[in-house]
Amino acid sequence: MFALEAQGLVIDWTQMPTYNTIMSLAAGAGLITLVYFARALATDREVHLESWALAFAAPGIILFTTGLHMTLTWPFAKYFPFDNIIFGEPSLGFGVVLLIAAFYLWKRSTQIAAGGDSAAYLAKVARPLSLLVVGLGLCLIAIAFAGVIFQLFAAPPEEPISGAFAEYPMVEAIFMSGLFALVGVGAILFPFALRGFSLGAKFTRVQWIVGIVWGLSGLGFFLFGALNFFTHIGLIVNTMG
Repeated sequence: MFALEAQGLVIDWTQMPTYNTIMSLAAGAGLITLVYFARALATDREVHLESWALAFAAPGIILFTTGLHMTLTWPFAKYFPFDNIIFGEPSLGFGVVLLIAAFYLWKRSTQIAAGGDSAAYLAKVARPLSLLVVGLGLCLIAIAFAGVIFQLFAAPPEEPISGAFAEYPMVEAIFMSGLFALVGVGAILFPFALRGFSLGAKFTRVQWIVGIVWGLSGLGFFLFGALNFFTHIGLIVNTMG
């Protein structure tokens, strides 16, 4: 698949389908959308739930499709099998959650609005799902530890921008692991944030923490995914041979 030749690294890209660019962008968009949706529920009197259903469905479809394909086919299996777990399985889980949320909001928007307190209503509905969310959070924390301990995520020197840190693998390992850890912390605190909505409280301390960690990590994944559309294309150009 790849070899070191006189001119540098050469990769056979036909043997390594790569699409974690759009996955990162969609994951970031999904996290940011969740934060804004929670804010809208707590502050707006009239929330157009159908529009939020569309906002969840778009990244949900991307993450479910790409995550399922990566989880079942392991496109990085020959040389980077851990990447299939790191990127594929969390994307699949998050995509399923977003699609379930989108479907429910689309089908039950009238019933939810008629209940008066949409935030409290949805918090009670989402409470059983919080077990899966916490589980995904624990998985993300485990990925974060693995990223630092095994110094994963380092880009080769042939990759523009990110490759400048190729001699310092801990830089990208800490950065990416930090993003995964932030999402994981928010997911673990998710049931407690729901409890604040169930009790009618407005912006509890836990809700602030979840909003900050998901907002920051979502922005990080969003911008990093967008950047990778340049850096990954540059890597392909520099390693085609």
